[in-house]
Amino acid sequence: MSLKTIGTIAIPNAEGSEFDHAAFDAKSRRVFIAHTARDCVEVIDHAAGRRLATLPGFPGVAGAVADDGQILITNRGSASIALLDAGTLETRATYKTGGRPNGAVIVARSGLGIAACIGIDGEAPTLQLYGLNDRRHVSIDLPGRPRWCVTDAAAERIFLCIREPSMVLAARLPDLGEVTHWEVPSAGAHGLDIDPAGGRLYVACDDATLVEMSSTSGEVTNVWPIGGPPDVTFFNPATGLVHVAIGEPGLVDSIDPRNGQTTRTVTGAGAHTTALVAPDRLYVISPAHGGILVLSDA
Repeated sequence: MSLKTIGTIAIPNAEGSEFDHAAFDAKSRRVFIAHTARDCVEVIDHAAGRRLATLPGFPGVAGAVADDGQILITNRGSASIALLDAGTLETRATYKTGGRPNGAVIVARSGLGIAACIGIDGEAPTLQLYGLNDRRHVSIDLPGRPRWCVTDAAAERIFLCIREPSMVLAARLPDLGEVTHWEVPSAGAHGLDIDPAGGRLYVACDDATLVEMSSTSGEVTNVWPIGGPPDVTFFNPATGLVHVAIGEPGLVDSIDPRNGQTTRTVTGAGAHTTALVAPDRLYVISPAHGGILVLSDA
């Protein structure tokens, strides 16, 4: 289950820079990376193994999510989300949000974009839903600072990590109804992904633990130690492993939920964000490597 280094992909001005959430779009076979410090989105051609483009104009970009050729970008610096075409790389629309949008979800088939907003200047944190075609807007208040979010396979529910009180918030789609709060028994719920077939959520927490929960009831089924405060977390259905990026000292912990076995891969200082390129690659965005450290998860 150990990850093997395949190589690196250079990104201009990456050394010593700051990146955030990235996403792989299966339709275009491209990876979209939030280059936070440079207010831009880096686009990687996965097949060619090289940077394809740098897209400017995304102030304080915090993350990218992808679905069926559509990319949703969160911009903390301008309190907005942007909808991109993964093929043409054109920005199709922008939508104003609450302050400091962070975690995000896009559901292309339903025309939904969702942003979890931290808030600014006394503004309450909110979860905001947008109709990408009809511009309808739904917003609910949150009980604490939001982190990352995901949906189930049918896009019938959204799950959102809240830092404090540490919990997972679950809500019905497409209207953010039937809100429930599931307590997480570890401090600082942060990274999040889902095993839709197994009905499990994987919550990486600031107190250096990975929590496994039922995605239907919120029941906690396992807790494993990890190598430090985490950030981006991916479940790979092809291997059954959960990969947790830890920026300091620079690690990826890979946990097998079937037996609890953990393998640790050294990456680089500040490498706290990744992108899973299904079925067998993990892109680690690493300033110390001048771009991307490509690992094999085969």
